[in-house]
Amino acid sequence: MDPQSTYHEPVMLSECLDGLNIQPGGTYVDVTFGGGGHSRAILEKLTTGRLLVFDQDPDAVANAAEFKDDKRFTFIAANFRHIKRYLKLHKAEKVDGVLADLGVSSHQINTPERGFSTRFEADLDMRMNPNGEKTAREVLNVRSTTELQRILGMYGEVTNAKTAAEAIFAARHNSPIETVNDLKGVLMRYAPKHRENKYFAQVFQALRIEVNDELSVLEEFLTQIPEILNPGGRLVVMSYHSLEDRLVKNFIQKGKFDGEVEKDFYGNAIRPLASVTRKPVEATPEEVARNPRARSAKLRIAEKPEEDAGK
Repeated sequence: MDPQSTYHEPVMLSECLDGLNIQPGGTYVDVTFGGGGHSRAILEKLTTGRLLVFDQDPDAVANAAEFKDDKRFTFIAANFRHIKRYLKLHKAEKVDGVLADLGVSSHQINTPERGFSTRFEADLDMRMNPNGEKTAREVLNVRSTTELQRILGMYGEVTNAKTAAEAIFAARHNSPIETVNDLKGVLMRYAPKHRENKYFAQVFQALRIEVNDELSVLEEFLTQIPEILNPGGRLVVMSYHSLEDRLVKNFIQKGKFDGEVEKDFYGNAIRPLASVTRKPVEATPEEVARNPRARSAKLRIAEKPEEDAGK
């Protein structure tokens, strides 16, 4: 199968391009390259500009090969939590726009052996970077009941997280929980009737976030954005669940992830970014009908104020 065909159609493509406010000679970053859908569209709008992309998944490298003759294109095989360091390495310390399409890709979900999907029997892996040390299998078989409860409750918003954690802890003493079906077998009796699919989606989301350290990665990435954006530069982030969206919203509104916005000596709010969209942008009903992945997407756009130019 052509690997490109298993990647998703880019979600809210025109909205992302509008949000980036692309200048033909500008420098842009796509930190979630995947199948290259958003990147291809950005490149089409550039003349003398430059696009740098990040992806830690080796499967994305094959898609980057299509762009390799393009002098304006740089592929960085790394986690975007290290964005500032790698941009400096590639002599792009200041950029005009950064795009992040968060979450797991359709390709990762539809590749059974990666263990991301509840639909396929496979080893419980869930690593976005297959060279990462932590797997879902390790999390399920090694962590304490308390830790499992925290992971399921905090990252999956699983309502019976304590019961589920205790069930996992008890079951693994008889035999290790190795596969998707092993886990479903342990938890099926605790899944709400007629809502089993949603329940397991929440459990899998929790494990995936823990395995890939997704929320910490997002926080580290966001805190570097004000430093790397040129004045007037844009941040465009698309998230697919409330935990991510809340972090993005708080950072844009307050410059931090919790607490009240800080104020200067004169009582003016200190915000490194200004929100361009009052509310998150959502996909049109037509796009959702065509591409179900767009249903839960929320797009937030922020700009680095021009008055920061002298700082």
